[in-house]
Amino acid sequence: MNKPIKILIATPLYPPDIGGPATYSKKLVEELPKHDIDVDILSFGEVKHLPKIIRHIVYFFYVLRRGKNIDIIYAQDPVSVGLPSALASFFLRKKFLLKIVGDYAWEQGMQRFGVEDLLDEFLAKKYNFRVETLRTIERFVARRAVRIVVPSEYLKTVVVRLGIDAQKVTVIYNDVALPKMIMTHDDARSQLGWKPNEVVFVSIGRLVPWKGFVVLIKSMKNILAQYPHAKLFIIGNGPQYGYLRDTIYAAGLENNVYLLGVLTHDAVIKYLVAADVFLLNTGYEGFSHQLLEAFAVGTPTITTDAGGNREIVKENGNALVADYNYQKAWVDMMLSVCADKDLRKRLSTESRLNVAKYQQNRMIEKTASFLKSL
Repeated sequence: MNKPIKILIATPLYPPDIGGPATYSKKLVEELPKHDIDVDILSFGEVKHLPKIIRHIVYFFYVLRRGKNIDIIYAQDPVSVGLPSALASFFLRKKFLLKIVGDYAWEQGMQRFGVEDLLDEFLAKKYNFRVETLRTIERFVARRAVRIVVPSEYLKTVVVRLGIDAQKVTVIYNDVALPKMIMTHDDARSQLGWKPNEVVFVSIGRLVPWKGFVVLIKSMKNILAQYPHAKLFIIGNGPQYGYLRDTIYAAGLENNVYLLGVLTHDAVIKYLVAADVFLLNTGYEGFSHQLLEAFAVGTPTITTDAGGNREIVKENGNALVADYNYQKAWVDMMLSVCADKDLRKRLSTESRLNVAKYQQNRMIEKTASFLKSL
């Protein structure tokens, strides 16, 4: 019998942290041992209390120590854990594997360094020293990896535009995980205390500029003109929380728009099931878990065709598609879904059918096979 492969997962987040890397890493820890792959986990949370730069140096030494008896170091981002892991793998002479779910330089540029362009435009331009430094680190780490895993064909094109050989990039789609028992739409609304005459929209995501929450909030003024009891619930946290809260109060919408912060996964699903419409006004998406979950529970959806959405959204099939941040289009589509019961039923039916291929735990099977092939 062959002895199990041993991997060290270097992740920026791990439960009780929330976010994609935390959810993904936890699933690997739970499921890969069933495929004869031993997993050790090293979260950046262990060093986050330290000053910047120092924390990365300490993390590097943690990877050195924990990586001695493993076969593969698998980093879940290209900078915070990616750079220390890439360097440690070099000294340990271990195989270094990298997962990329976005462009770190672009995200930090949007949030901290004055970048205003969306990702596709960003990739074709040069920016200030800080942004270009992060981009250089990304490229260095990506080139150090023996292989790179991405969750969508769109993200594969992003990595290739960084100068990485396409043959080095493997697409493994993520799965959608739902509770075993999902309540009905009416039961979910009853538990949340929503009244029958309330039209309810739900949106989910990190509170960052490219998620378009400001336009959704402002659109509610138009919706309330026809549906006075309409509500919008926004689930998530992030750097724009204070700005969005101020936008809500400035518009006098504090009784109709609510920032719920971070909720448990079961609570998120309850809100999705209870909602009349799910909204995802995004200017960038690598591969959206929230979109898949909305499809899986059959919530009528309005979204954009940004990034990885193009691979799962069928316009006027499983969702309605509006241009990113084009407020008139969002208002028109929100009103049309509210007014048309047959449209809501069709969107719900189509979305459930199209999401089936992401509900069969294929991600773990493909990941295990991929790791063994290395």
